[in-house]
Formats: sequence, C-alpha cells, structure tokens
Amino acid sequence: MPDQSPLQLTFSSNQLLQDLCGRHDAHLQLIEDNLGVQLVTRGNQLAIFGPAPQAGQAKQVLEDLYELLKNGVAISPSQVEAALRLTDGVLDSSMRSTDLLSGSTTIVTPHLKLMPRSVTQHRYVAALQKNTLVFGTGPAGTGKTYLAVAQAVSMLVGRQVSRIILTRPVLEAGERLGFLPGTFEEKIDPYLRPLFDALDDTLGRDRWAKMRESGQIEIAPLAYMRGRTIKDSIMLLDEAQNTTPTQMKMFLTRLGENSRMFVTGDPAQSDLPPLRTSQGYVPQPNGLKDAMETLDGLRDIEIVRFRESDVVRHPLVSTIVTAYAERERQLNFKLGE
Repeated sequence: MPDQSPLQLTFSSNQLLQDLCGRHDAHLQLIEDNLGVQLVTRGNQLAIFGPAPQAGQAKQVLEDLYELLKNGVAISPSQVEAALRLTDGVLDSSMRSTDLLSGSTTIVTPHLKLMPRSVTQHRYVAALQKNTLVFGTGPAGTGKTYLAVAQAVSMLVGRQVSRIILTRPVLEAGERLGFLPGTFEEKIDPYLRPLFDALDDTLGRDRWAKMRESGQIEIAPLAYMRGRTIKDSIMLLDEAQNTTPTQMKMFLTRLGENSRMFVTGDPAQSDLPPLRTSQGYVPQPNGLKDAMETLDGLRDIEIVRFRESDVVRHPLVSTIVTAYAERERQLNFKLGE
C-alpha cells in the first residue's frame, strides 16, 4: 500500500460496526477485493488505506451500509455487492445510494422481495412501475427479463391488471412449430424456459400453473399476437432483438386499455438470419434497435440500457460479457480501417 494518510471513520456503535464488518470480516474483505484498498478496525474506528478515488468510494460504501444498519436494515454480502455497484454508478440529484439500498423500489411478489442491485436496475424498476412502455436492453445477466417478470407478477397479484401475456419470437423454429412432436405447449415451452424460471421463483410452480390454466397467465409465440387488441394486461416481449421491424410494430400496436408493455433484449445478440440481396448477404434489420430509435424520447415510453458492469450473476459472467464485448469492438474497429 502507498505510504499515505488513511481515511478515518468513527462509528457510534461498536455492535453495529461488528455487523458492518460481517462474520470474520467478510464484508470488509469484499470491499477490499473489489476496490483494492485495505481496511483496518480498532475499537470503534476504521481506517481506509489506498488510492484516494478507491478510498473515497470505500468510505461512501461503508457510510451507506452503516446508515442502513442504524435504520434496522440487515446487511448481507449481496447487500455489500449492491452498495459497491451503486457507488460505482452515476447517481443524479434525486438519488442517494442509501435510498436505493433501503428498498424504495422493491418489487414484492408472493415468494420473493426483489431489491435493485445496481443504479441501472433501480432506474429500470422505477420505469417499470411508472411507464406504459418500457424497453430494457443490454447483456445477459443484468436482470432485465427477471425484473420485468417480477414486476408483472406484482401487478397481477395486486390486481392492477387481470392478465400477464409472455411472448418471444420462436426464431429457431421459424415460428412454424408443426414439425415438432408433442402438443402446442410442449412445442413452445422450451423457448420460454427463462420466463418460466422467473415465474417459479416469484409465484411458485403450482400457483402459476393454475393461473396459466385459468388464462391469467398466457404464453404465446410472437406470431400468435397478430390481429389482437390486448386490454387490462401486462404484455412482456422477451428476446426482442430477434424480431424484425414489422414484427415489433405489430406487437407494439396490440396495446389496449389499461395495458402495459415490457420489452427486453440485447441488440448486440440478434440471431436474425441475413438477407440475400443482389450484392450478397446483408444483416437483417433489427426490430428492437429500430423501435428504440423511432420511439426514444416519446411520452410514457422509457428506454433503460444496461451495461457489462450491471451484470449481477456470478462475477465471472461479467468478465465473460466484457471480454466478448471488447473483442467485438476490436473486430468492428479493424473492419472500419
């Protein structure tokens, strides 16, 4: 560590300081590993050694977590990780990380209470709760689909809507499922498994299965939405990067009275096949990109863009996503030379 004066923090409660440190100082270890600082406790004081920017961030994390402890909020390793992500984000004047960590945008479902774990997740949940049409875009592992399903479930059980409709473009089967064995449900279900996992977590398998039977939860491939007007519902379109502009426009114009739409996807991961032209094969226009460019800035529509740093799965996932994104940037740079 550089030979420099440490930042000093003094806490009024030794017991809360112990809770802040975590069992066997596990919380302090997380902060040290993430920020490259050294944290030393003595009595009711804590010293932060390290470069000024990282030491300042550690100070903010520790103060925010201690404030939560003073307000009776228990601290866990996941809460520490969330605090690290929040202080690494850009907070506007209306946001304080303690507000974000304390649950002001918590999603309450029958089986789970979900709190945003990054600044972008906080903005996303706030957008889902407020706007009629929300686009959540970005890499895998950022929680964009999971949080959208959870918010839809929360609104359904809270009787804000009477139905949830979950849909995806079934690109692998060309939306022609007849050649696959089994019933319609057995054909479409594999493509919707990530949505089912979120329903399992938030509602429980038995409950949402009964809701599906009663029509409160409807599962449908995107092609089956054509010609309908959907009222009093949450409509969630996942993997939207695999829609064409025509398909996306068709979906967005299904919106009926007292309905909302959540659209999720990663524009960088489109599986749309290339189009054959007289000049050869060219990339097919992406419905998600086209919609965001067309609708950005319009009233009651919000676009929330996640980044690699917002990945909240296993830490290695963030590393993998970042590595692939960097390689793609390098390839695009070489192609542009």
